Amino acid sequence: MSNIYDNEEFFEEYAKMARSQKGLDGAGEWHQLKVMFPDLKEKTVLDLGCGYGWHCQYAVECGAKQVLGIDLSEKMIQEAQTRNRDTRITYRVCGLDTYEYPANTYDCVVSNLVLHYVKDLSQVYKNVYKTLKKDGVFIFNIEHPIFTGSVNQEWIYDEQGKPLYWPIDQYFMTGERVTHFLGKTVTKQHHTLTQILMELLKAGFQIEVIEEAKPSSDMLDIPGMKDELRRPMMLLVKAKK
Repeated sequence: MSNIYDNEEFFEEYAKMARSQKGLDGAGEWHQLKVMFPDLKEKTVLDLGCGYGWHCQYAVECGAKQVLGIDLSEKMIQEAQTRNRDTRITYRVCGLDTYEYPANTYDCVVSNLVLHYVKDLSQVYKNVYKTLKKDGVFIFNIEHPIFTGSVNQEWIYDEQGKPLYWPIDQYFMTGERVTHFLGKTVTKQHHTLTQILMELLKAGFQIEVIEEAKPSSDMLDIPGMKDELRRPMMLLVKAKK
């Protein structure tokens, strides 16, 4: 995995985003992701790519007895320890590809907006399956293939700056995609819908819920938000061991 989030200028811009300042309430997909969580009372939770630790904090608020949040970014972990500190939460600087995934340890694994930076999804799925207890739940939110498979992850605009359409090209050419985000060049990994879902089944999971993120009705007055109904930006999945 690559890590742009420890870049000082990038991190400063990321801190200005609504999801950074308002937490889960500022995340447009939260109303759909929230209902996927199982009962977390007295459960153990692993957050892969925990960022500011919002989901870790939510887990302990729901009664989780032990939560581990890992993130490759030292700045993210420092922010999590400041904003969402709790005796039941442990934060650790660690990448998804280097974590040891102890067998039969967690009741729930969550990963929000991280997997589109991972080249080998199948290995992550296998590791998550291994570390979950029987009947454990894996919940993740990944950038939608229509989003990662687009041209520069940007609309085509008319002369007045109005979005005309969302271009998709080389959809089946999976792998590295370079785009611009928050003023920096960012490298992501494009996976097809088939890869995202079928690799879960191959790893042994039962897919329980699939949602394509769209803004809630109370967010549609935010400038530009209605355009988010024209194409999906995120794919939310709940799977069970």
